[in-house]
Amino acid sequence: MATGQARARLGSRGKPEESRAAILQAAIREFAREGVAGARTDAIAKTAKVNKALLYYYFRDKDALYGAALEKVFRERDAVLMPILRENTPPGEKLLRYVGGFFDFLASHPQHREMVQRELFFLPRRSHAQRIVKLYMKPLFEELLKVFRDGIAAGIFRPVDPMQFIPSMAAVVAHYFGTAPFIKLMTQHDPLSPERIAARRAAVLDFISAALFQPTALPVEGESK
Repeated sequence: MATGQARARLGSRGKPEESRAAILQAAIREFAREGVAGARTDAIAKTAKVNKALLYYYFRDKDALYGAALEKVFRERDAVLMPILRENTPPGEKLLRYVGGFFDFLASHPQHREMVQRELFFLPRRSHAQRIVKLYMKPLFEELLKVFRDGIAAGIFRPVDPMQFIPSMAAVVAHYFGTAPFIKLMTQHDPLSPERIAARRAAVLDFISAALFQPTALPVEGESK
């Protein structure tokens, strides 16, 4: 019995799913903090509580591990956001629920957002870019386009250009988190405290509503919660 338990410990091949998940979570943490170039597989293995040989058993090299970690980040994001976009709800409500969900995901997954922010400008040069775009980024973008087209056709949204508005909307949501360290230096307050996160979320929804909705279709307070 003792031998069987030893073989099934996390750092062995006895529990492959648990070991792989632990490695990926540790990799996200390391890549978020150090980037691909600075990340060390020794540190990832230590955080995951596995030996380095086991890490390479699941992932042939650091690049393969980076690709798997990045895919996990986008897969978890899509698990939250895609169901919202595919709901049978009016486009105005759907759009605000999406924005709120996106904001909440970034707020509650700091290592996920930091990993993507750190690598955003390098990702198109990496071998994993096409797969990430094909499986995650493009389908989400296409669902958003449908929401915008439906909202414009129904007279709920102003006749904006979705190809311009969607990147701007994403920037309004994400930029706050990327600049949080500078905001803290300038204001001497923690912009990521629960109170300020809640205030920022409300401000983001208000800003996007004012920019997108027709005046007669502006949502009432609390509708997007």
